[in-house]
Amino acid sequence: MTQTSSATLPDGITLRRFLYRNGLSLFFTLAFFASLIGQAFTGHAAFNNQMVADKLATVSFWDYVTSSDFAVNASENWQSEYLQFLLYIAATIWLLQRGSPESKELGQHGPELDEAQMVCEHAKPTSPGWAGAGGWRQKLYSHSLLMTMGAIFVLSWLVQSVTGVAAYNQQQLRQLQAPLNWAQYVGAADFWNRTLQNWQSEMLAVASMAVLSVYLRQRGSPESKPVGAPHDATGAQG
Repeated sequence: MTQTSSATLPDGITLRRFLYRNGLSLFFTLAFFASLIGQAFTGHAAFNNQMVADKLATVSFWDYVTSSDFAVNASENWQSEYLQFLLYIAATIWLLQRGSPESKELGQHGPELDEAQMVCEHAKPTSPGWAGAGGWRQKLYSHSLLMTMGAIFVLSWLVQSVTGVAAYNQQQLRQLQAPLNWAQYVGAADFWNRTLQNWQSEMLAVASMAVLSVYLRQRGSPESKPVGAPHDATGAQG
C-alpha cells in the first residue's frame, strides 16, 4: 500500500517542498512572532511592576498589548530596522567596500547598464513583466524595493511618533505634569532618545558586517565569501 510522504497543497506542491522553498521567510516570520509574544509578556510584567512602584492599579495582559506603551516599544524597533534596509539598499548602489561580499565589485557602482539589469529589450522570457516594459512602469519597478522599504519606514516612524506621544502623555499625567501635542513630542528629547538609540545600533551592525565579512568566513552562507577566497575579493559570495 503506497503512502504519500507529505501533504499536498492546492496547487500540487507538496508541503515538504513548500517548506523547503520558503524556509528562510518562514523561519524569520515565526521568530518574529515568537519574539513579539515574548516582548508582550515581559513588557506587561515590567509595566505592571512600574505601576505598583507608582502605587497605581495594574492592567490586564489584553489592556497592555492594546496600549500605546506596547505599540511604541514595538514600532520604534520596526522603523529603525526598515531605515537600516533603506539606507543599505540606497548606499550599495553607489558605495563600495573592497573585499566585502556585501558590496558590488569595484568599478560597478551606479545603477548599471540595461543589459546587466535585464530590462527593456534585454529582458528575458522569465523576467517580470514590468522589467521588459518601457516608460514609467519599468522605471517604477526598477526602484520598487527602495520605495517600498522607504514607505514602510515612514509609516512605522509615524506610528512610533503617534503611539509615543500617547505613552509619554500618560506618564506625564501620572506625574501630574502637562502633556505635549504631537509636534512638541516629535521635537522632544524623549522621542529622539528612543529613536537614536535604535538608529546607532543598526548603523553599527551594518558597518560591522561590511568590514568583518572582508576577513572572516562562514561556509555555505551567501552573506560570506567562499572560505578560500582572498581577502580582497569583492562581491564574491559563497
